[in-house]
Amino acid sequence: MGQHVSRTDFEWAYDDEPHKSRRTEILKKYPEIKQLFGYDPNFKWICTALVFGQIASLYFLQDKSWPVLIATAYFFGGVINHSLSLAVHEISHNASFGNSRPMANRMFGFFVNLPLGVPMSISFKKYHLEHHRYQGDEVIDTDLPTLFEAKLFCTTLGKFCWVVLQPMFYLFRPLIVNPKAPVKLEVVNAIIQIIFDAIIIYTFGWKMLAYLIIGTLLAMGLHPVAGHFISEHYMFKKGYETYSYYGPLNWITFNVGYHNEHHDFPSVPGSRLPLVKKIAPEFYDDLPQHHSWIKVIYDFITDPEIGPYARVKRKTKGLDS
Repeated sequence: MGQHVSRTDFEWAYDDEPHKSRRTEILKKYPEIKQLFGYDPNFKWICTALVFGQIASLYFLQDKSWPVLIATAYFFGGVINHSLSLAVHEISHNASFGNSRPMANRMFGFFVNLPLGVPMSISFKKYHLEHHRYQGDEVIDTDLPTLFEAKLFCTTLGKFCWVVLQPMFYLFRPLIVNPKAPVKLEVVNAIIQIIFDAIIIYTFGWKMLAYLIIGTLLAMGLHPVAGHFISEHYMFKKGYETYSYYGPLNWITFNVGYHNEHHDFPSVPGSRLPLVKKIAPEFYDDLPQHHSWIKVIYDFITDPEIGPYARVKRKTKGLDS
């Protein structure tokens, strides 16, 4: 089973999450950062190219064997789908058409969601914005692992299995920890996705729909691009609950690695997050940071001081009325 983790509980904090106060301090010194707020006009074209590129690839893959498909899903299709899942993350912050056109953002989210195979755009937004507002809240922030996960996956082998199964936890954890009644747009999202999936089956066969979904799941588990799930908020240094990654995989993940910058300024689109660090380097250069998501995954699995328990939690105060 491997070495047992040294932690026996989460890191409980009794102060507010750090991003609001740092945002205030940075804006006081560098008010020009407000000019970075808004949306990236190039973002929607990049996403559109990824969606159509992924669909076009199905024509060339439809007759391939399962070993070839699984390998391609891991190294190619899954990477595109992971990029698209992070595009959904950008869209949840209205990065495609801006705050003044919320429905245009939601509709574009339906479109970007298509190659992932399962509907998640609206559901993700519903929970993700609470992750920003209530970071570390033991109930509201469903990015946090549950006590069940921490106790069960507490050895080297256990953590390896947890990483592999990570997409399952991200999909089902919110439904258990903080269930919410579906909203109308979630139903619309599901109907559009079912129609698209049916078209894929009719045009290319069941195997191609399976290829898309398998790629989505593989690239959310034991995969280099999935390292951001661990690097963002797992406590690699005591007292620090958010970490940025400055490495080349930011190029295909809409700069999600700039995670301190993103939580400080969620209204800044991913393409402009490096400018936040460039304008205010003294606020970020000395914070603990990552430079390799592969190393993050390796350290998470092998280091007994890191595991599902290595998260900062806060006692829930309930949602504001």
